[in-house]
Amino acid sequence: MHRVAVLAVPPVTAFDLTIPELVFGAALVGGSPGYEVRVGTPEPGLVAATGSLKVSVPHGLDVVDGAHTVIVTGTGARGDADPRVLAALRGAAAAGSRIASICTGAFVLAQAGLLDGRKATTYWPFSAELAERFPRVEVVGDVLFVDDGDVLSSAGLMAGMDLCLHLVRSDHGAAVANAVARLALAVPVRFGGQAQAAAGPPPESRAFSLAETRAWALGRLDEPLPLGELAAHAHTSVRTLTRRFRAETGLTPLRWLLEQRVDRARELLEATDLPVERVAERSGLGSADSLRHHLLRRVGLTPRAYRDAYRKQRAAGRGREG
Repeated sequence: MHRVAVLAVPPVTAFDLTIPELVFGAALVGGSPGYEVRVGTPEPGLVAATGSLKVSVPHGLDVVDGAHTVIVTGTGARGDADPRVLAALRGAAAAGSRIASICTGAFVLAQAGLLDGRKATTYWPFSAELAERFPRVEVVGDVLFVDDGDVLSSAGLMAGMDLCLHLVRSDHGAAVANAVARLALAVPVRFGGQAQAAAGPPPESRAFSLAETRAWALGRLDEPLPLGELAAHAHTSVRTLTRRFRAETGLTPLRWLLEQRVDRARELLEATDLPVERVAERSGLGSADSLRHHLLRRVGLTPRAYRDAYRKQRAAGRGREG
């Protein structure tokens, strides 16, 4: 089983701390848990949070020993991190663990030297500070998360869920990650390069949502879905539909449909032996040429190469965890 160690650096951001347990704890592989999650801190017991709460953390920093993935969640302490935490992170990285941060956890990784010469991100209000304090880090502002191989980082709050879903997908494929997203009522896929919702205009009333229309469309990806049909299902105009899609997903309706269709194709390539032409039809991309074009744009691989690479990665992952 893939072991995930979560490091709580006081004062912890309580919401961030719950995300890995929520996402990885819900990931089932072949009906069995895909991950074991343990949370540790330098001084086990009650740990201060950034608000008025305290959280109970039962384990120490030994949770990183033998962990496949180590995640540092958000913290209100962006100054000097506990040397014991930094030593534990350096040891985990040297042992081959995958290292990740959520929100201001990036400051801890940077202090450990694990972001030197790498791309990284953090919650947008702190991006400039991260870049100024750690000039050897290539800070990528206003993205949801950055995957730099064996070191990953995300923006704050829901972007931490996006990062964890990305890790599940990398480990176990689209079907498992999408099942977790459905349980969490989260957007199945938001890619790392998507912008953080920073200083934009205030959202419109939440009384109107396109969640039902998006769910309806997901069940019909293999059918033509023109804007007029989507607008009719949402009982609104095409203009309002487009505006609300941008507000709720950051994408236009047609762009969102394309991303969902490519994601469906990836899931079918991973989980089935269907010919590429049938994958294209069932995902709504129409033809093998269209599937090839969009998959090359997204991941840089042809459909057959993607299927082969995924299966090799899965076989290698089972070997490491065995």
